[in-house]
Amino acid sequence: MIEVVAELSRGPVFLAGEALECVVTVTNPLPPTATSASSEALAWASAQIHCQFHASESRVALPPPDSSQPDVQPDSQTVFLPHRDSYSEVLPIEGPPSFRGQSVKYVYKLTIGCQRVNSPITLLRVPLRVLVLTGLQDVRFPQDEAVAPSSPFLEEDEDLYNISDGRGKVGTFGIFKSVYRLGEDVVGTLNLGDGTVACLQFSVSLQTEERVQPEYQRRRGAGGVPAVSHVTHARHQESCLHTTRTSFSLPIPLSSTPGFCTAIVSLKWRLHFEFVTSREAGLALLPPVEQPEPATWTGPEQVPVDTFSWDLPIKVLPTSPTLVSYAAPGPSTSTITI
Repeated sequence: MIEVVAELSRGPVFLAGEALECVVTVTNPLPPTATSASSEALAWASAQIHCQFHASESRVALPPPDSSQPDVQPDSQTVFLPHRDSYSEVLPIEGPPSFRGQSVKYVYKLTIGCQRVNSPITLLRVPLRVLVLTGLQDVRFPQDEAVAPSSPFLEEDEDLYNISDGRGKVGTFGIFKSVYRLGEDVVGTLNLGDGTVACLQFSVSLQTEERVQPEYQRRRGAGGVPAVSHVTHARHQESCLHTTRTSFSLPIPLSSTPGFCTAIVSLKWRLHFEFVTSREAGLALLPPVEQPEPATWTGPEQVPVDTFSWDLPIKVLPTSPTLVSYAAPGPSTSTITI
């Protein structure tokens, strides 16, 4: 009996472009009464990183495989040598991230193959999670300019957006920044006191939009489903009658996937707003200011309303893989006996 143990000492989450290192231990555990004739010999062992792609047949129309193209052995050497004690390989920076969507799935695994003498081949699969920072090659860092820290809660740092339902201004939305990392909170303010249309209720959702590229979309008439799907990760709802200013905070889960784009699918983040406004501009929703005698004010029983939505795109980037590993721990050690 031979025992093979694969351990990712830093955790199962990695950033594309960094080196993945796995310590592989091969032992031959024997009882105290065993002799040297009881030992087993390992014929060979190898290790490779695989990215498995799965597509929903009802959403994605993939072209047939090209049988004229022969299989090509990759240039990178992904063979594990036992005398080196560990296996190391650089994750490709141009690859897709780990993603489990409704249209496609990208699943990474470290596959360790080994064979005992006169025995069948055995595979040990170690799951991985890969984060991809898109657009890294376009980032320019300042050379000689001094970068001073600034508070994100200053009024002049806000990006202000006027919200209108087509009949008039509902209010002003302010967001402190439009680029976030996994694990951060999306913080925004909503000023309803300067609007000409009364807002009765609003909700804001932190969503991802998964969209199949046009050339891979399956036709609806051929049994397909919509090529665009949305997932809500956090939501805030508030009744804002008599409210002039409010704020919200939506956490970005560490288990979610940052935005990315491949030849088949794209993933984008957005803030999705829904507003309920009064249809009658002159509707009295506040009690009279001057009362000759104490009286009880009762709001109107029925209010004609309109509902509309508004989307604001944001960008979500990866964070430290170590932080993701601690927050969403996964198996770092896998064992197989052959």
